Amino acid sequence: MTRILLVDDHSDIRRLIRITLGKAFEVLEAEDGTTALEIVRQQRPALVVLDVMMPGAIDGLQVLDVIKADPELAGTRVIMVTARGQASDYEDGMRRGSDSYFIKPFSPLQLVAAIKELLAS
Repeated sequence: MTRILLVDDHSDIRRLIRITLGKAFEVLEAEDGTTALEIVRQQRPALVVLDVMMPGAIDGLQVLDVIKADPELAGTRVIMVTARGQASDYEDGMRRGSDSYFIKPFSPLQLVAAIKELLAS
């Protein structure tokens, strides 16, 4: 079963995404960047749904940078899901290697469609 990591400090958003994904994926969860990187390195999810603004020393963009810079993890797909919706935020996320960028509030069904499309390609 394909593994996906949901990274958001809001448990309700993780729950919403997990429920929308249904039973099609093995879903892992983290609420901060440090935990996310530990899980990515240990569990090797195929895709990470990643919030930008989180508590702790590492934000989502830094997590994205680490994933894309590590040759062993660089193939991991990353979808940013964030409240940061300025054009410059979107451009920054995409320039850093995000595969897709969703602005909160977002459509869970569109997110799932993007997840399935990225994993199929």
